[in-house]
Amino acid sequence: MPKILIIDDERVIRSTLKEILEYENYDIHEAQDGVEGLKKIESQDFDLVLCDIKMPKMDGLEVLEKVSKMDKQPQFIMISAHGSIESAVEATKMGAFDFIPKPPDLNRLLLTVRNALDKKTLVTETKVLKKKLSKKLDMVGESPAIQDVKETIEKVAPTDARVLITGPNGTGKELVAHWLHQKSTRDKAPFIAVNCAAIPSELIESELFGHEKGAFTSANKQRQGKFEQANGGTIFLDEIGDMSLSAQAKVLRALQEHKITRVGGDKDIKIDVRVLAATNKDLKKEIDENNFREDLYHRLSVILIQVPALKDRTEDIPLLVDRFLEDIAKDYGTAKKSIEDKAIKKLQEYPWTGNIRELRNVVERLVILSDQTISLEDIKKYADY
Repeated sequence: MPKILIIDDERVIRSTLKEILEYENYDIHEAQDGVEGLKKIESQDFDLVLCDIKMPKMDGLEVLEKVSKMDKQPQFIMISAHGSIESAVEATKMGAFDFIPKPPDLNRLLLTVRNALDKKTLVTETKVLKKKLSKKLDMVGESPAIQDVKETIEKVAPTDARVLITGPNGTGKELVAHWLHQKSTRDKAPFIAVNCAAIPSELIESELFGHEKGAFTSANKQRQGKFEQANGGTIFLDEIGDMSLSAQAKVLRALQEHKITRVGGDKDIKIDVRVLAATNKDLKKEIDENNFREDLYHRLSVILIQVPALKDRTEDIPLLVDRFLEDIAKDYGTAKKSIEDKAIKKLQEYPWTGNIRELRNVVERLVILSDQTISLEDIKKYADY
């Protein structure tokens, strides 16, 4: 049941609002002035506050300002007499959801309350999802190799420097890119990831830079490319070593001139994008074999981050396994399984050619096929090389 606080110095208004809202099955609480209302907000959790603007001791704008600095932030609907409409507009600029005039219109009141509570629900769900995403993107490990990566991210992320992330498949290169974006000043803007290896060479330019209507047979309408979609934020070019030379030339121009041209177009489009790239290939070898542009390599590799293979950080395997056991249990809606120390030590002996991705798959297999405690025998039976 949504919990609503009514702050108003007029008892008749409080009683009227309470009667209307309790009929709609809301849990209603009252305060006769701003001071009392603020104390109740500090001591209790409310989903919504209906707050008068003109009150003795502390007016509604001051209550709103003080609550906006708290960790708990209920939605606010300001109640205003005709003489305080300007103040009500000011309140919406300060973060109030809306305002309703006195005397309140029943239909507008109920609609505004429902919409404000819907927004409160969305805000709460967004915070939960961000926490889940943050945990999902967490870089687990305490080995010197992974600590070096974390320290580099902390130094580089706040800048706009281009970063080339290298390492074998399955080591978490995209995870590093997400961290660089989340810890940057662009974190509120888009993060657009492009797997260059998964896009046919004849479509990569259209995917990256967009196309005009009629640019080719199936171009039925104008389309924005990934660079435009990432404007103001970050574009992550994964497996850039698989990009065609013609596309490489256009990416180089985008980096040099901060502008792109759609396929089939002649108009320059300015872009403000931070470029992160990743590859599992030896790009210097690719340059020698004329498969990769040397000038693009130097543009991309302002900062180099080498993500270690799992075999080079086996001391992190116990932490990784524990995290995977926790995540898989949540995904399956079951109790978290435990694992014997001998089983962990056995896992640390394997070469893990598929790196963290392979380890995660093996842990999931063990969770499905083993009893509540994963034993050494389970490892030998279900995970042995």
